[in-house]
Amino acid sequence: MPRLRVVPWSADWARMFEVERGRLATVFDRPGEVVEHIGSTAVEGLAAKPIIDIVVGVETLADAEARIPVLESLGYEYVPGYESELPDRRYFRRPRTRPRTYHLHCLERGGVRWAQHLAFRDYLRAHPERAEEYQTLKQRLAARHVSDPTAYLDGKAPFIRGILEELES
Repeated sequence: MPRLRVVPWSADWARMFEVERGRLATVFDRPGEVVEHIGSTAVEGLAAKPIIDIVVGVETLADAEARIPVLESLGYEYVPGYESELPDRRYFRRPRTRPRTYHLHCLERGGVRWAQHLAFRDYLRAHPERAEEYQTLKQRLAARHVSDPTAYLDGKAPFIRGILEELES
């Protein structure tokens, strides 16, 4: 298993997203379908794992499932294994082998998870002091859990949950 690493922010991440958004726009081209850059690479100045997280808002999950073959033709791997934990998401990654560059999350546009991803990203963009706090946490967790991505994710969860709860109140 590759070592987990959090690297300094790169201006290339926004460019990489825009290129990928163009590729995905040929797949998700129905009215109302939306492709958004999420996660830490979407927040200017924030250190992150060098993987571009993308969320696509679809009308129904069946709309995403119908595009599995064309996404696979674009080099994405469909990963159904997490659907027992997150049944409201269809997850893909590219390339099929490590190191991966893109994680693609298909969600129903307007659903709770859709709103949470965008709200968390927008909050960090608007609150650089909290983004810096999040960065410090991620760097500490990455150093501590260099070979355990689950522990890294679990360690970030309380911070993320706290922000989302703050936004709900």
